[in-house]
Amino acid sequence: MRMLDMLHDRMLAYEWLGPLLLRLVFGYFWLETGWAKLHNLEFFSARFVEWGIPFPLLSATLSGATDLIGGGLLIVGLWTRLAAVPMIVNMLVALAVVVLPTISTVNEFVELDEVLYVAVLFWLLMAGPGKASLDHFLARRHRR
Repeated sequence: MRMLDMLHDRMLAYEWLGPLLLRLVFGYFWLETGWAKLHNLEFFSARFVEWGIPFPLLSATLSGATDLIGGGLLIVGLWTRLAAVPMIVNMLVALAVVVLPTISTVNEFVELDEVLYVAVLFWLLMAGPGKASLDHFLARRHRR
């Protein structure tokens, strides 16, 4: 049992690594997605028209900007909880308007990428960015 306690203590020393890795990978994914949307607005606006989303050019621009800015903020861990909110809304709209009409079973729903995205963003909203983040650095600095 003592060996498990030692292993647990060592792992606690590196608990900052999980949220950092998640933010870096997930943030880059969203940064790249936003960049692609903003540099192909004509294509994405046409998709938004197909999906019946109102104001397609404005909606595509806002969606792309949300992904790009939110992804960048996740990478550096700045305003992480705040950034997660519009990103969650963006995904919930995508789920409601585009994806859910094609889903007929719970298995299909749970296997959707968008559900995973919402879950990860919700985790970041609740747990925050972790110790290796600008949010943590600024909070520590503010407390002094």
